[in-house]
Amino acid sequence: MQIPIFTVDAFTNRPFCGNPAAVCLLENDLDEGLHQKIATEMNLSETAFIRKLHPTDDFTKSSCFGLRWFTPANEVPLCGHATLASAAVLFHIQKNTNSVLTFVTLSGELKTRREKDHIVLDLPLYSTYPQALEEVGELIKAAVGDMIVQDLRYSPDTKKLLVRLSDAYERSVLEKLQVNAQQFLSAEKTGKVKGLILTLKGNSSGKDKGHDFHSRYFAPWYGVLEDPVTGSAHAVLSSYWSEQLGKTEMLAFQCSRRGGELKISLRNDGRVEIAGQFAIVLKGNLTL
Repeated sequence: MQIPIFTVDAFTNRPFCGNPAAVCLLENDLDEGLHQKIATEMNLSETAFIRKLHPTDDFTKSSCFGLRWFTPANEVPLCGHATLASAAVLFHIQKNTNSVLTFVTLSGELKTRREKDHIVLDLPLYSTYPQALEEVGELIKAAVGDMIVQDLRYSPDTKKLLVRLSDAYERSVLEKLQVNAQQFLSAEKTGKVKGLILTLKGNSSGKDKGHDFHSRYFAPWYGVLEDPVTGSAHAVLSSYWSEQLGKTEMLAFQCSRRGGELKISLRNDGRVEIAGQFAIVLKGNLTL
């Protein structure tokens, strides 16, 4: 059996930047265990599997598909960058003729559309709530040491902890911060954290010009020490920073080593549109 597979760098227009995802096109159902084996073999933060919902569906003409995401360790309920990558494969490799594609996922129906050289993701918007420092003090210490934390929030829907560093810090401080995410596993005692976001308010001058906020994201609980650019984390960050800045249109930069830019637009129906560019860097087949 041969399965078409692609590697797409999401949230960038340059190869080897942004966040890479593998995308598999499934003509037929795949044995359940093979999804994880393929994702482990690809060893990217996520491997996406697009499947036909009906035998007569067509990757070029149909507008609705099933979509699942796997890290090298396990299946995840939501992945923004691999959804963008999946839409890029359908729109630009398969030449899908629809203006909007719908993916049926563990997080419900997700819609994507083309907008010039961007792909726009329609994602749920997740609220955050104040988090007591004492409960997660050891985890914060493992993440940022003695740096000043300005705000601490928790998103129960996504199990993500949002750590806002002091506005006194520049973006370069966040970029250069040495983080040993493997230590998070023993430092996290509550059992409720599955992802850690470090974030910083943007600066209107110099290198930061135009970016409303910056972030880095760590998910060792899912086998991903640091994710380069994370759509699902921005479904949490968008809610927080919109509230803090009083804005519904924002530009964000995730300052991992690869880096990536996200255009954010909050809607009034409890969802958020996150747009990014992409670069398709590999086309091939898996032989099973």
